[in-house]
Amino acid sequence: MASLTDQFTDAPGLPANGKPLALARWLFVVAALVTLIVAVGGITRLTESGLSITEWKPVTGTFPPLNEEQWQAEFEAYQQIGEFQQVAGPQGMTLSDYKFIYFWEWFHRLIGRIIGMAFALPLAWFWLKGAIPAGYKPRLLALLALGGLQGAFGWFMVRSGLNTEMTDVSHFWLSIHLLTALFTLGGLVWTARDLLVLHANPQAQPARLTGLAGATLFILFIQLLLGAWVAGLNAGLASDSWPLMQGRFFPEIGWSSGFWWTLGHDPFLLHWLHRWWAWIAVAALIVMARKIRASGDRRSSVYIHSAFGIQIILGIATVMTGVALWLAVAHQVVGAVLVAACAWGAHRLGQRAT
Repeated sequence: MASLTDQFTDAPGLPANGKPLALARWLFVVAALVTLIVAVGGITRLTESGLSITEWKPVTGTFPPLNEEQWQAEFEAYQQIGEFQQVAGPQGMTLSDYKFIYFWEWFHRLIGRIIGMAFALPLAWFWLKGAIPAGYKPRLLALLALGGLQGAFGWFMVRSGLNTEMTDVSHFWLSIHLLTALFTLGGLVWTARDLLVLHANPQAQPARLTGLAGATLFILFIQLLLGAWVAGLNAGLASDSWPLMQGRFFPEIGWSSGFWWTLGHDPFLLHWLHRWWAWIAVAALIVMARKIRASGDRRSSVYIHSAFGIQIILGIATVMTGVALWLAVAHQVVGAVLVAACAWGAHRLGQRAT
């Protein structure tokens, strides 16, 4: 039996019963589930459903209310928070209306539980079977921990809006919640790619993040952060025209609260930054994609170009339709697909550097 030191060593290798291909396929399935929860999270946000469940019940919360008495209790709890008292209540929300928003938040949390089981149970099975290559156990445990953090951050996000003063969740917590999911998605794809390479060559070393890929992913991170803040502040509604806002290139912005507060809170400034930083991200992605193609991987280059091209079109369409629900959701989902494509392509560059 391998010692504890052997199990956690960073030295790469493939035991006789190692199953890198099976592990890679499993991680791609989990990555698909993470993309799904990003989509459902977008719907939850856009339908103002995120505060509909005011408690976190890890076990009993798996099931929705099963009778009218339970539904009424949940509805009464929702009526105690600011979102209902200042927005939903004055708009005449009924129990039937409440059930609609409850469903999306409950479904969002349910998928989170499914992802947890879809990762933890196979991980335990592969671990017990000795099927995990040397050096990968710490990384898989880290991905499991990220999933747990994602759930915790989601609850902190919800809790930030559960008082009588707030009518929405903190956009800062929303960005932490979303970006943790996207970081986890990238980690799943990267690790799966490492395992695919290991399957083809048992002596292969894990890929490393190159300087070009790191810089590109950082630029993309800024764009995703801005997008999360735009979503959290409903700043997509700051303008329904493109490329101008309010008939001008740079919108009128009040700076009376100071530069840093305005940078983190003003919907017009954040909307403007999100729509124009996108082109900086596009330029960086083109450079990285061309480098990937030069390495001989044309397919990854096509994936990245296709993803950011569709993303730009969806972003403009979302603005010009006044944030139409399904366009906005598609915009968020393609953002996740772009992260996965970039992780895939960055991994290719990292292979070339090893």
